[in-house]
Amino acid sequence: MSMATRTHKKSPAPHVADSHDLIRVHGARENNLKDLSIEIPKRRLTVFTGVSGSGKSSLVFNTIAAESQRLINETYSSFVQGFMPTLARPEVDVLEGLTTAIIVDQQRMGADPRSTVGTATDANAMLRILFSRLGKPHIGSPNAFAFNVPTVRASGAITVERGDRKAVKATFTRTGGMCPRCEGRGSVTDFDLSALYDDSKSLNEGALTIPGYSMDGWYGRIFRGCGLFDADKPIRKYTKREFHDLLHKEPTKIKVEGINLTYEGLIPKIQKSMLSKDVDAMQPHIRAFVERAVTFAVCPECDGTRLSEAARSSKIKRINIADACAMQVSDLADWVRGLREPSVGPLLESLRQTLDSFVEIGLGYLSLDRPSGTLSGGEAQRTKMIRHLGSSLTDTTYVFDEPTIGLHPHDIQRMNDLLLRLRDKGNTVLVVEHKPETIAIADHVVDLGPGAGTEGGTVCFEGTVEGLRAGGTITGRHFDDRASLKDTVRKPTGTLEIRGATTNNLRNVDVDIPLGVLAVVTGVAGSGKSSLVHGSLPHRSGAAGEDVVTIDQSAIRGSRRSNPATYSGLLDPIRKAFAKANGVKPALFSANSEGACPACNGAGVIYTDLAMMAGVASTCVECDGKRFQAEVLEYTFGGRDISEVLGMSVAEAETFFGAGEARTPAAHKILVRLADVGLGYLRLGQPLTTLSGGERQRLKLATHLAEKGGVYVLDEPTTGLHLADVEQLLGLLDRLVDSGKSVIVVEHHQAVMAHADWIIDLGPGAGHDGGKIVFEGPPADLVAARSTLTGEHLAAYVGS
Repeated sequence: MSMATRTHKKSPAPHVADSHDLIRVHGARENNLKDLSIEIPKRRLTVFTGVSGSGKSSLVFNTIAAESQRLINETYSSFVQGFMPTLARPEVDVLEGLTTAIIVDQQRMGADPRSTVGTATDANAMLRILFSRLGKPHIGSPNAFAFNVPTVRASGAITVERGDRKAVKATFTRTGGMCPRCEGRGSVTDFDLSALYDDSKSLNEGALTIPGYSMDGWYGRIFRGCGLFDADKPIRKYTKREFHDLLHKEPTKIKVEGINLTYEGLIPKIQKSMLSKDVDAMQPHIRAFVERAVTFAVCPECDGTRLSEAARSSKIKRINIADACAMQVSDLADWVRGLREPSVGPLLESLRQTLDSFVEIGLGYLSLDRPSGTLSGGEAQRTKMIRHLGSSLTDTTYVFDEPTIGLHPHDIQRMNDLLLRLRDKGNTVLVVEHKPETIAIADHVVDLGPGAGTEGGTVCFEGTVEGLRAGGTITGRHFDDRASLKDTVRKPTGTLEIRGATTNNLRNVDVDIPLGVLAVVTGVAGSGKSSLVHGSLPHRSGAAGEDVVTIDQSAIRGSRRSNPATYSGLLDPIRKAFAKANGVKPALFSANSEGACPACNGAGVIYTDLAMMAGVASTCVECDGKRFQAEVLEYTFGGRDISEVLGMSVAEAETFFGAGEARTPAAHKILVRLADVGLGYLRLGQPLTTLSGGERQRLKLATHLAEKGGVYVLDEPTTGLHLADVEQLLGLLDRLVDSGKSVIVVEHHQAVMAHADWIIDLGPGAGHDGGKIVFEGPPADLVAARSTLTGEHLAAYVGS
């Protein structure tokens, strides 16, 4: 029966299969959740709100999304599961109605030197096929345009077994697009030899200044036993041959004291052991060495395009693949639209859709050759969204972690449209969010709280946005809060001059950033704010040469053994105080040192790997999760043992170390700073891996407040902050300025803009449409003029 001739009968009774329209969570106890039960409607947009640390991520990511992920992994064979990460079952009694979860989080993309925006999405792969089909001259398969594929040539005999064995001579070639000089990295490294060794000394006298290369261990044996040079001769007296062997010799097998070892020159050894790693992941002393010893220059052979000469010679309409990847995505989309070639019609259509998704999501200002490690958290999250926008999947759960991070109010509208589009395709969309503009579009709101940490973990409100506004919860009360413009603004005490800034898309920008005030740099995403602040700010400012302290959003390096006490340096004065009071050594009071419980090595939990099944973390029976040996817990200070102190929140510890017999000024000072940045609810011993992005940034801020910097540069400090916490942050920024510091904030939050003394607005658009200063002056003038996008949104926000 065709659609046209079908007669309308009375709709049948609802099918039982359609009745599963809720995700039911019962008895969730993950992290700080207090036996929480909740029902979430499917195929709707649900927003989770609540102060930082109230348990939003614990519910959405660590319970709902984690269980969905675990159940999907269980559908694979045991063999496949053996290669997958083992996921523990979340602490929850019942979870029903789950669907496949796709998590779009803010984890920065891996900073692999060969990963770009094009390789991280499918755009690069499609362009390579396009050039291999249409490029003139034709140079080979799509691999010939890939900067990650080297050209390989091999020849030899292969044996074919067919009845009687025959050896056949064969040659094999694969044409890759990798530039042979820089191996697809776009930059080459040069070594400052004076940073590797002191040439007036011999090896035995300790000439090598590379971290870890001491003559006392194996390196000493290898250098003395390789027989290539005299270890007692100063390096400046080496012959050409000896010098080459020390620095550049390829790996060579040698025998030292009867043991087979490999000798390799210093430079290839450093390249393998240090330069292959992401700079941010290095230990501080190695990072300092690399920054001192190695200079990165644009590869002279490929001019930074990463591609071989052959790949650059093949063109479509006078454009080669390197030019295409260097274009701004919005321009590349226009270029692709101009290509008419029926033989690759479906490919062009697919490529157009991907590039249009970039533009639609507000990333049209990126280029495909941009290294993925340089994207901000918000940009990385939106890049990950691109592949889902064209997806044909429905009835999926999409989980977003503050998708409006790094977005100007102008761009938030676009993001909202995308979230609604995903929902309208029949998907369940769960969003953890603080911005009222996004909470306003929710079909269903879940407000967690009432406080943070141990004071949170319960549902304060469930229902519609109107219900939230009328409800008495913290989010409801602050929902319509609007910061007002200041009556008077502070006068600058000096200026920080930036002249001729051209980083990324900046167009020869000259700007004077006022010192001694709260200056806010704003503008739409991609307008050049970070380029201006991070790329052009000198490390010292003013005549006094004050240090500039930059606090960005990069993740804190720390394992599950690190916690706020170890990271902020708080544990040192606490350990010393315990040691002094009990007449023992401080190392006993560290769970990573001598005082650690032997059964769990001071972790407090024992991780059991169950091979192909999900691993289990169980509390250590020996120390009952306290992480210390029993005898260490007998030592007390101020009536508390060390595990009780680590179990305190920052606020409790501040009182404890502030007065009475436990008074410890050094510890108290650090705790006051932690409380100042709004982390009063954090437990001192809470593993760093459980902290949210905003909490990490504020922990960094608290740690840096101790530094003697005169100028503080903050990159979106309101990230992950609830509306109620923003006021506290503004108070802290005010106190910093009043104490004589200069504060420069890159920010989109209108409350921070309204509170500023001076605003620098970049734009007017993103990418090559931005990069200019469109306004500088006090916020009141920006609101009065309404000459920029920021001005219009700020005027609407303050209601003038």
